[in-house]
Amino acid sequence: QVHVVESGGGLVQPGASLRLSCTVSGFSLDYYAIGWFRQAPGKEREGVSCISSSDGTNYADSVKGRFAISRDTSKKTVYLEMNSLKPEDTAVYYCGTALIPSSMTCPLVTRNYDFWGQGTQVTVSS
Repeated sequence: QVHVVESGGGLVQPGASLRLSCTVSGFSLDYYAIGWFRQAPGKEREGVSCISSSDGTNYADSVKGRFAISRDTSKKTVYLEMNSLKPEDTAVYYCGTALIPSSMTCPLVTRNYDFWGQGTQVTVSS
């Protein structure tokens, strides 16, 4: 069975940092890309960042220079380091898995991702 579990969300002030974790089981990260997406109330789910099985990365323009995605294959965990957080980063953050060739840039579109975690809430407020 495929399981995806996110953790690390919380309530922080603007300018603070958080590290989100996505731990997966039931498949190998050798063959899947992992993406982080977020959804604010009343808005569509949007792509934030993703990492391929060859460690290629992709970032939304809104988070470039502030967020960094990484992978620890031995722990089957993908991390999203979020720095200089802004109120507009407030959302439920989800991670998902996508069967994408390792040489291909992972897409930041939800339809390519097959399995999802339950989400973790990130709130940035003063």
